[in-house]
Amino acid sequence: MGIMTDVTSPQAVGGHRERLLAGALECLREKGYAKTTARDIVAASGTNLASIGYHYGSKEALLQEAVAECFRAWTARVEEAVFRGELATPREMLERALVALIDVFAEVRPLMDAFVEAYAPALRDEELRAKLAAAYAETRAAGVDLLLRAAAAADAEPPFDPAAFVSVLIAISDGLMLQWLADPSATPDAHQVMDVLAGLSAFLR
Repeated sequence: MGIMTDVTSPQAVGGHRERLLAGALECLREKGYAKTTARDIVAASGTNLASIGYHYGSKEALLQEAVAECFRAWTARVEEAVFRGELATPREMLERALVALIDVFAEVRPLMDAFVEAYAPALRDEELRAKLAAAYAETRAAGVDLLLRAAAAADAEPPFDPAAFVSVLIAISDGLMLQWLADPSATPDAHQVMDVLAGLSAFLR
């Protein structure tokens, strides 16, 4: 199942808060961030307009949470890829992570569109910007935990600050995402990125 398709029927996932989030995820997949209205979410979730304000404050805050939920699922898939199968070397584990981050752009296109669309209102709204920052902070923390567990599994010590490393990986992923949206054919895949990172390390010595 894909990152944005692992959504249970909104009416079957519990209380209004959970149903609203599931409905928002469904709307992001089908309509995108910019075209989703509060009424769309209410229709998808089987709730009411007042419940959006009560549980999330605004439609935009709910959609930001839905985008963050998608990235949690994406992070979980990266973790699964890193630790799948036999114990790997640090390079192999990094390459597995890059494949799960980069070589899935076609699959997660609706999420990428929603993510880019979510930036514009966040730039002009302090509360939404704080939610976006919190989502990045959560992703970084999960990435640092993943890195440290992978290093321990490989009996290796990262020769860099883990948080800085994860931030760089996020920057690579986000930057390639934007390039891919404009021109997929010119965007390097995970193996090319791995070759560049390995070559850069050797070149700078």
